[in-house]
Amino acid sequence: MEMTMRFPLLLLICSLCTAQLQTESDNHIIPLGGETEAVRREPTNTTDQPQGCKQDIHAVLREMSASLAEQRVEMRHLQRENEAQAEKLNKLELQTTELEKQKTELKLQKTEVDKLKQELQAQTAELISIKARTNVTENQVEVLKRDGKVKQVAFSASLLASGSGHIGPFNTQTPLVFRHVVTNIGNAYNPNTGFFIAPVRGAYHFEFHLHGGGHASHASGAVLVKNGENIFIAIEHQPSYSVNPSNGVTLLLEVGDVVFMHQWANTRIYDSQNHHTTFSGHLLFTM
Repeated sequence: MEMTMRFPLLLLICSLCTAQLQTESDNHIIPLGGETEAVRREPTNTTDQPQGCKQDIHAVLREMSASLAEQRVEMRHLQRENEAQAEKLNKLELQTTELEKQKTELKLQKTEVDKLKQELQAQTAELISIKARTNVTENQVEVLKRDGKVKQVAFSASLLASGSGHIGPFNTQTPLVFRHVVTNIGNAYNPNTGFFIAPVRGAYHFEFHLHGGGHASHASGAVLVKNGENIFIAIEHQPSYSVNPSNGVTLLLEVGDVVFMHQWANTRIYDSQNHHTTFSGHLLFTM
């Protein structure tokens, strides 16, 4: 801006100097034949008149040069500041990207930890049930040996002893304990562990009936297990209304064989005081 203002000033000074020289030249014109001796002898100083104009032009040029140098210094300073700001901005963007990456990794790690906790809880419950099954099996086998051959065995129980609600979902298969016992002839079923232990070699028939509310992501299902081996499963899924999967099986059991129920992974099972979810079994005949 300052430079653009000084160029017209320079032109103005040059114009004034030119006009002044022209005026002085016109003032020295003397008509032909009318000049006097004194005029003819008057010396004219032609070198001093443009000197002042040249000095003004040089002064303006010096001032313009100084202003231009200042502007160059200021431009270099602004350029360095812009480069520093750009570098800071790049560092900030890199730090922001790294922070977002760390946040994502932290969320993934938290999800994995929660999953491991659920699996550990399920494994702990399974270990407790196995220990209990071992102790009960040993005790009941000894009792059955003392009492002799048992010919009448039957039981029937529902899932909840009181209250109502859904059980699950769990990440892995989970033991189901049917606590509300209606019939337990021969005391082969234990409502504390959910295990039926065969008191005598023979053919046994088992049935199980489940109930669950419709859900978009989780079915309702369970599997009958013999000595840790999955035998028959019942599972049903729909997003709305209720489901009622069921199944039954006849098994040849040896003395001490254990039959129980496992809730299928990632399912929900409902029971209430109306006893929707049940587990039953009885001895058909000895062998």
